[in-house]
Amino acid sequence: MARKPYESDTTSFIRDFLKKYPEVVEKQRMARSTWWDRPQNREQRKKFDEARVPKKPYEYY
Repeated sequence: MARKPYESDTTSFIRDFLKKYPEVVEKQRMARSTWWDRPQNREQRKKFDEARVPKKPYEYY
Protein backbone atom coordinates (compact mmCIF):
# COMPACT_ATOMS: atom_id res chain seq x y z
CA MET A 1 0.00 0.00 0.00
CA ALA A 2 1.60 3.28 -1.12
CA ARG A 3 1.30 6.23 1.20
CA LYS A 4 1.07 9.85 0.18
CA PRO A 5 4.44 11.52 0.89
CA TYR A 6 4.45 13.87 3.85
CA GLU A 7 4.16 17.58 3.11
CA SER A 8 4.52 20.14 5.89
CA ASP A 9 1.91 22.80 6.53
CA THR A 10 4.39 25.46 5.49
CA THR A 11 5.11 23.80 2.15
CA SER A 12 1.41 23.33 1.54
CA PHE A 13 0.72 26.98 2.35
CA ILE A 14 3.46 28.21 -0.01
CA ARG A 15 2.23 26.00 -2.86
CA ASP A 16 -1.35 27.22 -2.43
CA PHE A 17 -0.25 30.85 -2.08
CA LEU A 18 1.81 30.74 -5.28
CA LYS A 19 -1.09 29.14 -7.16
CA LYS A 20 -3.36 31.99 -6.07
CA TYR A 21 -0.78 34.75 -6.61
CA PRO A 22 1.68 33.75 -9.36
CA GLU A 23 2.78 37.37 -9.81
CA VAL A 24 4.65 37.14 -6.50
CA VAL A 25 7.43 35.13 -8.14
CA GLU A 26 8.13 37.94 -10.61
CA LYS A 27 8.06 40.52 -7.81
CA GLN A 28 10.62 38.42 -5.91
CA ARG A 29 12.91 38.38 -8.96
CA MET A 30 12.61 42.15 -9.36
CA ALA A 31 13.36 42.72 -5.66
CA ARG A 32 16.37 40.43 -5.80
CA SER A 33 17.79 42.25 -8.79
CA THR A 34 17.36 45.54 -6.94
CA TRP A 35 19.65 44.45 -4.13
CA TRP A 36 21.86 41.60 -5.35
CA ASP A 37 22.13 41.24 -9.12
CA ARG A 38 24.17 44.33 -9.84
CA PRO A 39 27.13 44.78 -12.14
CA GLN A 40 30.40 44.67 -10.23
CA ASN A 41 33.25 47.14 -10.56
CA ARG A 42 36.40 44.99 -10.40
CA GLU A 43 38.79 47.93 -9.95
CA GLN A 44 36.83 49.29 -7.01
CA ARG A 45 36.60 45.82 -5.47
CA LYS A 46 40.37 45.40 -5.82
CA LYS A 47 40.93 48.73 -4.02
CA PHE A 48 38.61 47.67 -1.20
CA ASP A 49 40.47 44.37 -0.82
CA GLU A 50 43.87 46.08 -0.79
CA ALA A 51 42.73 48.60 1.84
CA ARG A 52 41.48 45.91 4.21
CA VAL A 53 43.40 45.70 7.47
CA PRO A 54 44.06 42.15 8.66
CA LYS A 55 42.23 41.24 11.83
CA LYS A 56 44.32 40.19 14.81
CA PRO A 57 43.61 36.75 16.25
CA TYR A 58 42.16 36.34 19.75
CA GLU A 59 40.50 39.68 20.17
CA TYR A 60 38.76 39.95 23.51
CA TYR A 61 36.20 42.58 24.36
